[in-house]
Amino acid sequence: MNHEMSIASLRNGYLLNKINVLDVIKNTLAGIGDDPHHAWIHVLPLATIQDYVAALQHKNPADLPLYGIPFAIKDNIDLAGAPTTAGCAEYAYTAAKHATVVQRLIDAGAIPIGKTNLDQFATGLNGTRSPYGACRNAINPDYISGGSSAGSAVSVALGQVSFSLGTDTAGSGRVPAAFNNLVGVKPTRGWLSTSGVVPACRSLDCVTIFAHNTADAATVLAVAAAEDDTDIYSRAVQAHGFDFGRAASFRFGVPQAGQLQFFGNQQAAALFQRSCDTLRAIGGVQVEIDFAPFLQAARLLYEGPWVAERYAAIQEFFDSSAGAINPVVREIIGGAKKFSAADTFNAIYKLEALRKQTQQVWHSIDCLLTPTAGTIYTQKEMLADPIGLNSNLGYYTNFMNMLDYAAIAVPAGFQEDGLPFGITLAAPAHQDIPLLHLAEKFCNHGTAATDIAQDKLLAGRIRVAVCGAHLAGLPLNHQLTARGAHLLARTTSSADYKLYALPGGPPYRPGMVRIMPGEAGSAIEVEVWEMAAREFGSFVAGIPAPLGIGTITLASGETVQGFVCEQYAVKDAVDISHFGGWRSYLQSQQ
Repeated sequence: MNHEMSIASLRNGYLLNKINVLDVIKNTLAGIGDDPHHAWIHVLPLATIQDYVAALQHKNPADLPLYGIPFAIKDNIDLAGAPTTAGCAEYAYTAAKHATVVQRLIDAGAIPIGKTNLDQFATGLNGTRSPYGACRNAINPDYISGGSSAGSAVSVALGQVSFSLGTDTAGSGRVPAAFNNLVGVKPTRGWLSTSGVVPACRSLDCVTIFAHNTADAATVLAVAAAEDDTDIYSRAVQAHGFDFGRAASFRFGVPQAGQLQFFGNQQAAALFQRSCDTLRAIGGVQVEIDFAPFLQAARLLYEGPWVAERYAAIQEFFDSSAGAINPVVREIIGGAKKFSAADTFNAIYKLEALRKQTQQVWHSIDCLLTPTAGTIYTQKEMLADPIGLNSNLGYYTNFMNMLDYAAIAVPAGFQEDGLPFGITLAAPAHQDIPLLHLAEKFCNHGTAATDIAQDKLLAGRIRVAVCGAHLAGLPLNHQLTARGAHLLARTTSSADYKLYALPGGPPYRPGMVRIMPGEAGSAIEVEVWEMAAREFGSFVAGIPAPLGIGTITLASGETVQGFVCEQYAVKDAVDISHFGGWRSYLQSQQ
C-alpha cells in the first residue's frame, strides 16, 4: 500500500485510523529497495525501527506533531547506535547518543529510517564525492543530485521519507533542494543545534530541512529549533521584524542584470525572470542591488582561511589518514596549511567590511531573491571538472552563512528537459518566519491558499486556539485583546473532540475534550489567536481548573496550543458537541 508522504497527509491518516505506522515504515523500506540512486549509506534494520514504532504504542497521534513520520538523517549527524561516517568508512564511529536535533524530532514522534549519502566531510555541492557512490538525481539519474546533503534530498524527492535533515555551510541544504524539486530550509545560524554533528566549518554550519512543501518544512522547524547549552554556537529564536511574507507589499532585491550568472543556461534565466514576475504579482516591488560585495564574501569561504576551519574539524584524522580521503576533498582541505594566523585575522577584517557594505542593501529591500543555482550539470561533466563546476554551483549560496542570513530554497518550474529549477529567498538572521510565509505565498500563487499559515514556530509569538468565552465578542475575549493578541483564523478542530457545558459555573464554562481513537467525535468551532510569547504566561495563569492549555489539532491537521478540559470534569456535564461550537450552543439557550 503506497501512502502519500506529506506530513499532513500521514497525520490525517493516523488520526482517522486509516493507516498505521508499521505499514508506512514497511512501505518506506520497500521503496528504498536496493537503492539504485545511492541515496543511503546505512538503513536501519526493521527490528531496530520497530523499537521506535513501539515507543509510540500508547501515545495519541494528536499529541505529537511528527507522530509516525519517517525521516532520513545526513550521515554527518549522529543517530544513537548507528555509524556516523561523514562519507568516509575509515573515519566512522558508532554514535552513543542522538544529536540534539535528532532527539527533538524523535521526541515529537518522528521515526528515523537511516543515514544518507553525502559529499565526503560535507565538502562539495554536487553529490559525487562519496566512496558510497555518486548520488543520482531523483528526476534524471544522469545528472548530479546536488550536495553535500545529496542523499537527504534524494530520499525525500523519491517519496521514501517525509522529510530529512541535511547540513549547510556553503549551500548544501539548498542546492540539492533545487536539483530535486524540493523545499530546503537553511535556518538562521544557531536555531538548530549542531551538537552531535561532524563539523565542516563549525562557526558557520547549519542543520537544514528538506521537505515536500513549505507546510512540512515549517512543522519540522517548529519542533527542531531550540537553544542548546551543549552547542557553543546555539542561539535562541528571536522575534522577527516586519513580516514581509504576509504583507500586501514588500521589496525584494535581485542582482543587477550583469551580475546574474546562468553559465549558458538560457532556460534557467527565463525561469528566474518568471519567478520575479510571480513575486511582483503577489505584491513585491523589484529592486536591483549591487551583488558585488555578496560575491566577494562568497569567495572568502574557499579562498580564505575558512578552509582551515574544515581542516581543524578533522585535523587528527586528516594528518594520520589522508590517503583515505577523497582526492578532491583532500586537495581542498589540504590547502588550509598555507594560511597563517595573520591571514585569518585579515580575512575576518575583510568580511566585517563586506558585512558593513551589504548591510546598506537592507535599507532598500526586505528580502533577497536569487537562483539557487545558475545551472545543473551531468555527473560526467562534474567528474571532468570537479572543482570548477562545483564553484559555479556556489555562486548564489556561499555568502549566506558568512553574512549570517536565513534562506529558503523553493521549486520554481522545470526546464524543457524536465529538470527542475529553484529560487532562494533570503533575509538577515531571525527573519525565517517571514521567509516561510513568502515562500508559501510564492508556491501557492495561482492555487487555493490555506486558511492559516502552516508554521508553528513564531519567533517570539504563540498561537492559541479558543473555543468558549474567549471567542471574539464574548465576555472573556478582552483577556486576549488586552495582551495585544490578534485573530488569525476562524476554523474548526479535527473531528475527534467533544464539547461539554460544564456544571456549577457561569454560562461561559465550556469544556473541550479529545476522544479516544475509535470513538465518535465532532469538529468544534475555534478561533486561532496570536500573542507575544511574553504575554502567554500571564494568560495561562488566569485559566481556572479544570480547564487548561494543551495541544489541539485543527481541521487542517496542524497542531496549536488550545483550551482543553480535564476528563474528570465532564462526568456530569452536558454533551453539546452536536451544536458544533459554543456560539451555537449559547444561541440555543436564548
